[in-house]
Amino acid sequence: MKLILENGKVYSGLNFGSNEKKIGELCFVTSMVGYQDILSDPSYYGKIVCMSYPLIGNYGLSDDDYDFKNIHVRGYVVKENNDLPSNFRSTRTLSEAMEENHVTGIQGIDTRELVKLLRDQGLQKAMITSDEDDLESCLKELKEYQEVENQVEQVSCKKIWYSRTTNPIKTLVIVDLGIKTSLVKYLNSYGLNIIVVPYNTTLEQIKRLKPNGIIISNGPGNPNYYKEIISLINEIKGTYPLLGLGLGSQLIALSYGAEVTKMKHGHQGSNFPIRNVSLDKIEIGSQNHFYSIKLNNIKELQITHENVLDRDVEGFIDPKNEVIGIQYLIQETLNKDEDVVSNFIKLLK
Repeated sequence: MKLILENGKVYSGLNFGSNEKKIGELCFVTSMVGYQDILSDPSYYGKIVCMSYPLIGNYGLSDDDYDFKNIHVRGYVVKENNDLPSNFRSTRTLSEAMEENHVTGIQGIDTRELVKLLRDQGLQKAMITSDEDDLESCLKELKEYQEVENQVEQVSCKKIWYSRTTNPIKTLVIVDLGIKTSLVKYLNSYGLNIIVVPYNTTLEQIKRLKPNGIIISNGPGNPNYYKEIISLINEIKGTYPLLGLGLGSQLIALSYGAEVTKMKHGHQGSNFPIRNVSLDKIEIGSQNHFYSIKLNNIKELQITHENVLDRDVEGFIDPKNEVIGIQYLIQETLNKDEDVVSNFIKLLK
């Protein structure tokens, strides 16, 4: 098996999971654990993911821990895959889950070198294929490869679904651009009933559900493509309290006229330091976004969070219209009473 990058670099390794040829954008993740969450995160739709931590698969996978019902990662690159997991909750190995979901893996790669390459040169289109395939033909196919434009359509739910809790205090509608089940459960823990709707649901349809607020979820793809969702956001603003997460926050920023551009290698990992501007505190958060928000001094929006490492905008608020945007995983804030969900609940009607 070999991994071919669009710059012509080739890495040889051993196959695990599916043995199908796969093409996708190659990115890296710095998390030491959580590979099941990464594989099942819809925001990685169509990606080939390289794990910087060298040993993957050692605690297997559990049927209860998926963040999504399917795995949308296209390929997986690791230093060493462990197919003999030690975990009483494990129900299958990493290889078994990947084979079932047609995810092709390659191990034995120098992932430290690969991560440094992606960090220095930026994201690369890549292919995992058999050793027999001709390099020139593969490079030509890589050059011609284009990502699916409407990736949200591939991962969004097709019908409305509900996640209720006991003694609910409020009801939220989530517009599903690639929602994670762990996020829904987390919102339930605040006493919120959740109604998840497809990405192309209209405001009139949402109004019939009588929500106290609306969330635009995280998801994959280029935010500049989703003009229809931006139009929906413009209709919601000032009507309902609105919270955007990940892709959702990028779309909200675009609705205000901000610029959202692709990053050199993105933020993917579980140890990013984020400064809460209003509290002047540092929070350690999980991040998975490939696009950067440039607010360009838009007067309606105030920056609430920024990345300590590169000063990237990670959160903002429009107090007048009760709109909040956040780029990072909200579960990782240090104090639950001060996190974005608590602040959003205070806005609910």
